Amino acid sequence: MTGLQNAPAKEFCSHFKMFHEMMPFKVQEILLVSSPYDAFIMEEDGSLASRIINEYSGLNLSHPPRVTRTASARDALAVLKNKTIDLVITTPHLDEMDAFSFSLQIKATAPDLPVILLSHSPRGVFPLPENRDCSGIDKVFIWSGNSDLLLALVKNTEDHLNVSNDTINAKVRVLVLVEDSPVYYSSFLPLIYREIVKQTQAVLGVGLNEEHRLLRMRSRPKILLANTYEDALALCTRYQEYLLGVISDTRIPKNGRLTEDAGFLLLSKLKKEIPDLPMLLLSAESVNRARAARIPAIFLDKNAPDLLSELHDFFMDHLGFGDFVFRMPDGKEIARASDLRSLQALLPEIPEASLWHHARRNHFSNWIMGRSEVALASRFREVHARDFQDTESLRGYIIAGIKEMRKWQQKGVVAQFSKKSFDARIMDFVKIGHGSLGGKARGLAFLSALLQQDMSIYEKFPGIDIRIPQTLVISTDGFEAFIAHNNLRRLSGQTLPDDVIKHLFLKADLPDWLVEDLKAFLDQVDYPLSVRSSSLLEDAQFQPYAGLYETYMIPNNHRSLNRRLDHLVTAVKLVYASTFYEGPRAFSKATGNAPQEEAMAVIVQELAGRSYGDFFYPAISGVAQSHNFYPIPPMKPDEGITHIALGLGKTVVEGEKTVRFSPRYPSILPQFSVIDDILKNSQHRFYALKIKNYPEKLDFATNGNLERRRLEDALQEAPVLSLSSTYVPDEHRIRDTSTVQGVKVLTFAQVLKYGSFPLPEVLAEILELGRRGMGCPVEIEFSVTLGSKRSRQEAFHLLQIRPMVAGEGRFEVRINPEDICNAFCTSSQALGNGKNEEIADIVYVKPDAFKKEATTEMVDEIGLVNTSLVNDNRRYLLAGPGRWGSSDRWLGIPVQWHHISGAGAIIESRDANLKADPSQGSHFFQNITSQGVFYVTVNEGSDDYLEWSWLDHLPVVQEMSYIRHVRLEHPIVIKIDGRSSQCVMVKPA
Repeated sequence: MTGLQNAPAKEFCSHFKMFHEMMPFKVQEILLVSSPYDAFIMEEDGSLASRIINEYSGLNLSHPPRVTRTASARDALAVLKNKTIDLVITTPHLDEMDAFSFSLQIKATAPDLPVILLSHSPRGVFPLPENRDCSGIDKVFIWSGNSDLLLALVKNTEDHLNVSNDTINAKVRVLVLVEDSPVYYSSFLPLIYREIVKQTQAVLGVGLNEEHRLLRMRSRPKILLANTYEDALALCTRYQEYLLGVISDTRIPKNGRLTEDAGFLLLSKLKKEIPDLPMLLLSAESVNRARAARIPAIFLDKNAPDLLSELHDFFMDHLGFGDFVFRMPDGKEIARASDLRSLQALLPEIPEASLWHHARRNHFSNWIMGRSEVALASRFREVHARDFQDTESLRGYIIAGIKEMRKWQQKGVVAQFSKKSFDARIMDFVKIGHGSLGGKARGLAFLSALLQQDMSIYEKFPGIDIRIPQTLVISTDGFEAFIAHNNLRRLSGQTLPDDVIKHLFLKADLPDWLVEDLKAFLDQVDYPLSVRSSSLLEDAQFQPYAGLYETYMIPNNHRSLNRRLDHLVTAVKLVYASTFYEGPRAFSKATGNAPQEEAMAVIVQELAGRSYGDFFYPAISGVAQSHNFYPIPPMKPDEGITHIALGLGKTVVEGEKTVRFSPRYPSILPQFSVIDDILKNSQHRFYALKIKNYPEKLDFATNGNLERRRLEDALQEAPVLSLSSTYVPDEHRIRDTSTVQGVKVLTFAQVLKYGSFPLPEVLAEILELGRRGMGCPVEIEFSVTLGSKRSRQEAFHLLQIRPMVAGEGRFEVRINPEDICNAFCTSSQALGNGKNEEIADIVYVKPDAFKKEATTEMVDEIGLVNTSLVNDNRRYLLAGPGRWGSSDRWLGIPVQWHHISGAGAIIESRDANLKADPSQGSHFFQNITSQGVFYVTVNEGSDDYLEWSWLDHLPVVQEMSYIRHVRLEHPIVIKIDGRSSQCVMVKPA
């Protein structure tokens, strides 16, 4: 609807032309150079272009960017020769060359082409390699799973290139962000862009005329990023008359050096020149609040638990926000709409005079264009109000257009849950809410996409149902609403016991809308459910947060729908609560993430398996990795490793007894080398969900509502019969059948040796598919349902995929004979790559005091020492027998992450009395490796050794019943050669 009823068409076209001539540089062609997995997670629920248009209200893109994706640097360079590209986004590790060399080759031929390096973690980039020219990279951003950053970096590139033109021609305003830390500005920029949109909305209804309104809508404030004092001052001086505000860190580089008060000096200088300019001073040190008051400026503590809400308040209080204001022809306000949904809801009730008033003046098209809904705005613009004969046809056209556009927004890989349209029979992957899926759910969605793109796996295994279980995701906005409604964000700044946090969350109420949606979901679904975490940071490559949050299982078959709803709501609350537990807090501190930035999505997923009597469980659960950290000949690292167990996967991920094999060599079982080893190392207990005769109030506190059953209690159940062998004492041998008399032993021989189910072959295909898709080694969690007499259908369920940290050594480590001669510890099974010369503290379990039955007491002692060393900011070496982090206290010391969060290196010692398999495959192991903690296995009786007597003679700082803490005057030297897995720990000279 053109709306300029009295304006000539030529004049309208000139206004429209001016609208489009603003922002002469637009990112219309993006070259995204990354693995397919990185590309997928950046685009999550739609293409990068559509997310820029649809999610950034008020950014006014007239043409959506097109994204060209390549998986290798050489392919990308070929694209640049044949196509005009406006922006290059690259990830650090590329095929054929690294990102720095790649960027230099780009600059050699296109020096003005912006090149942005996008890394999952600072560890993927910093410290920058020595003797490496990094000048080809214009900006480095750190992406933690929030896809809004992708939108922000694209718009920020445009802003820097267009600001000169747009300030002169349209008087657009400028907001300057001064921050040198990529971690912080990668977090702040998306927030600032999202909030600046609200500020833009605030001026949409106050234009003096149509031209002013159009220009002010199109000319949203530009956001400029400066990394130093000098750069910031230059920007502020150049655009002084257009400044909207300045946000600055306190400690920023000045005169080439990081200066403690440079941000304070900058804001003080600007305040004298522009007294009314809104200013915000940021600092990680609360003492700078007094400095901010002297400017004066608003102060925000970077470590504040409510940082995000305070930043939001700054924008709301000082930079404004706006709605669509419905008015009568005389200017009287009658209603307001803050978004398209509320606009659609109000339109049926708006008086006739008001509707025509806005339609004739093109207000609907302008306001929608301000929210970057270009297609709908253009459609409305092409139709004149005079084309409609009556009010209801006009009203119906507008409502139908908005409804159609909102429906188009929701299309994507993951379907949007709706109580009216949900159909459990055909919808396999749906989400509640419009927030993020979180890391774990995003991985599942990516895996689903991979399976759809490559159908060959179904052709190779036609008799097996290979799929992801039916999945509902409660997106992160459910968590945010729950936290805000119950004022629970305050807990992120407190140190409370897990039990107290759990109690507070259980007392809190889920939002009514969420409860209603969950009830509608359960009304169609009556199979057992797994309720799992999917935080924003979970399953990221360098900080996976694996196993730190809770998972719960519920039978979901009670005759009362309200009782089933109560069980599900309780499980969701407990998953939310685990966000604030001690373990995730400690891990966040180690990774440099602020707990208040974490947001939790929840996966409500069909529990894979079958019912057997009163219980429900899969025949096989497991974890498979495409990289084997401990290969035993003839195995090779890149041939992968798998851990499997009977029943639900808690056995595997918590490091209990499992069967370990390589998919390439399924019949080679290192832990089953002799009969006695088989009897000792085989699984004797497994986890199952009770689905009959369970209590009305489920026991969520014990194993996530699971029961840990004894193998001998399930000897007549089909999975045990199918997967067990029999030990015949008279013959001292194990027969690969369960039909003879004797002790049943879980060996999985029918699968691994005789191929009753092609598990190794399926795993090899899936791991390769995931590795190609993610561009790096991967880890998957899976389960297998075997055929039965009633149903011959067999199933392979994919439960999770995450990238692994493997093979990322960035420099060569040389271990020479002198190092070995002066070492107190050597190992041929070490994980990591690099050199550490900073550890002078050693915490170890005293060998003469170690008792298997006392491992839980050792956990408490280690936790106390760890807390003391973390408070003193001292990294340490931790050494002890058995498997660290196992939930089975008889296999090692069952520490959790927060007990050892200060460790810089860990030794696990294996001897004849405590011969547990290495820890790989467990969640604990995944988190250790992701943090770059050196992990060393010492096999006593081999060429490996640990000189306990040398440790015993070092100066003691603290000694307890089982633990001794010693300290050297000078640090030890730890070297690990990641190519050979060799490690030496060298005594100080």
